[in-house]
Amino acid sequence: MTPPRLSPFGAAHVSAARALWAGMAGVCLDAADSPEALAAFLSRNPGLSFVAEADAGLVGTVLAGHDGRRGALYHLAVAPAARRMGTGRALALAAMAALGRAGIAKVHIHVLADNAAGLAFWADLGWRGRPEMVLMSAPTPAPERLA
Repeated sequence: MTPPRLSPFGAAHVSAARALWAGMAGVCLDAADSPEALAAFLSRNPGLSFVAEADAGLVGTVLAGHDGRRGALYHLAVAPAARRMGTGRALALAAMAALGRAGIAKVHIHVLADNAAGLAFWADLGWRGRPEMVLMSAPTPAPERLA
């Protein structure tokens, strides 16, 4: 396989990205991954997310965004045939560099606790868990309940 080429993740990549993620262990999809939600995410975070493409088409993705203070990476995914070629590392570093250029000094990622391959990948890149912190989540109120 020819080494994949990185390029900015655009709206034209959404369908292929969703197909890649759909069958991938360690990637959880929900309503935030609808085509409309992804287009909105990319619009709010221009130039921060990347895809990897090879002769076979799209083989890797990383979504990146920030709140003005901290960055976050989502859905770093590489097709099995494109793994062990530096594709995941290149995607992660491209997104982190883009966040750095946007003035973001720290980046977070969520990894499923049972995703041993994902945990090992991030550890190899120098990322460390934060045992002093606990991730907590809650849904936002439905719009009709805010009135």
